[in-house]
Amino acid sequence: MRDSFADKVFGNVINILLIFFAASCILPMVHLLALSFSDQSAIISGAVSLWPVGFTDQAYDKLIVGTRIVSALKNSIVITLVGVSLNLIFTIFCAYPLSRSYMYGGRFFTLAIVFTMLFSGGLIPGYLLVKSLGLIDTYGAIWIPGLVSVYNMLVMRTFFTNIPEELVESARMDGGGEWTILFRIFLPLSIPVIVALGLFYGVGHWNSFFNMLIFINSTDKYNLAVMVQQMIQSQSILQEIGNLSPDDFNAITPESIKAAGIIVMIIPMLIVYPFLQKYFIKGMLIGAIKG
Repeated sequence: MRDSFADKVFGNVINILLIFFAASCILPMVHLLALSFSDQSAIISGAVSLWPVGFTDQAYDKLIVGTRIVSALKNSIVITLVGVSLNLIFTIFCAYPLSRSYMYGGRFFTLAIVFTMLFSGGLIPGYLLVKSLGLIDTYGAIWIPGLVSVYNMLVMRTFFTNIPEELVESARMDGGGEWTILFRIFLPLSIPVIVALGLFYGVGHWNSFFNMLIFINSTDKYNLAVMVQQMIQSQSILQEIGNLSPDDFNAITPESIKAAGIIVMIIPMLIVYPFLQKYFIKGMLIGAIKG
């Protein structure tokens, strides 16, 4: 069936809006990339737009050698990998029993969990709880309070609920218990939604800086997001970088250092996302549709 004139106009308007939206996301990153590879005179004169002027990699060289960015990058990787693993494990173990119709009190527990999403305790009670558990200045303060996202758990629960009951009955007839059903039937069928939720959790951990500033006191435990945030707010970033010669002060600018830090922070997510995109779209659509 051919599209009507109204459908074509609607499609073209949507495409134009999406192009503007994509440009508003991509162009700032391209500008930062150009700044990070441009020399000082070009940046000060405002000649840099979307392409490096006076190409130089001094900003990245001084950033890696003169700051703790490598250590912060390692901390971010550890926080993200361990955090995502714990999030997925607890989300799956929370969603699976709530997806079973024969679970006693399943509706009550689901509503109780949803209640926590609508009405949270707040920052001060949360801090006092973490402190009473002895988690201050440990990564446990980052991982444990947010082990399960209610929204992500509901997506996982909906996906589990939509798995045909005939598969479960077949497994039971063959003598399979709950562990067998979960690990040999549900999880293999749930790869798209698991990857999608893992991406959600991963982005959250990678970009997390507010909880780090509240719960972590040791600066050597800071992640990359905190370091970049402090670099952006710093008024004397060049003086804070060690072993800079007079020539270095003439070759780089605070803007190029800050741009290089932001680029280093977003590159891992840009590398990972294309490999997960196909699972991301499929997982979210399947998990969000209630059958």
